[in-house]
Amino acid sequence: QVRLVESGGGLVQAGGSLRLSCAASGRTLYAMGWFRQAPGKEREFVAAINWTGSTSRYADSVKGRFTISKANAENTVYLQMNSLKPEDTAIYYCAADTSRGVVLRAELYDWWGQGTQVTVSS
Repeated sequence: QVRLVESGGGLVQAGGSLRLSCAASGRTLYAMGWFRQAPGKEREFVAAINWTGSTSRYADSVKGRFTISKANAENTVYLQMNSLKPEDTAIYYCAADTSRGVVLRAELYDWWGQGTQVTVSS
């Protein structure tokens, strides 16, 4: 059984920073990603990273502000979020898969965390 546990969410003012963590347990996972869902909106892709951590992809809306990284020894993925905007407010979900490449589509991920709330005030 795979378990993903996110942490690091919270309330921050616009322009501030947060670092989300997602710790995986149960088996070795490869591709990992972050998605988010704002109230009344569909879940959307934020960032993804491959097995080795050598390749990452970002949504245009967060490019240049967010950085995804991976600590394989800890089976943990991080999302550093800088220059936060009110429109970044959402529940952020971690996802994982046994693929070795970068996975962009939510339906391709096998496991999901419970989500962590990020609220950015103006």
